[in-house]
Amino acid sequence: MKEIKIKRIYDAPSDDDGYRVLVDRIWPRGVSKAKAQIDEWNKEVTPSTELRKWFDHKAERYDEFSSLYREELLNQTEELDRIRTIANSQNVTLLYAAKDPLINHARILLSFILKNEI
Repeated sequence: MKEIKIKRIYDAPSDDDGYRVLVDRIWPRGVSKAKAQIDEWNKEVTPSTELRKWFDHKAERYDEFSSLYREELLNQTEELDRIRTIANSQNVTLLYAAKDPLINHARILLSFILKNEI
C-alpha cells in the first residue's frame, strides 16, 4: 500500500499528494474548485450533519465525537475499501478544512482506514 495522509485543503497541492480526496461534507470557504485540485469529493466518509454540528470542533467533545464517528464509519465499508484500493497503486491525500490539525475528523478517518477497523 502506498501512503495515505491528511492535509488541509488550504495547503498548496504537492506532487506527492497523489489522489486528492476532499473529505468534508461542506465545500471549504474561499477555495475554488480549480485551486483545490481534487480528484473527488467524498461526502460518504464524513461525519453526519447532526454529528458534525454537535461536535462543533470543541476540544472537550473530541473523544466522544471520535467514538460516535467511528460507529458511523462502520456503515461505510464499501467507500473505505475503495479508498484503500486506490492507495494500493498511488498515494492518497485526505483533504479537510478544519483549522485545528489535531482535533478534526480527518485524523479519525485516517486512523480508521489504516487500522482496517472494519
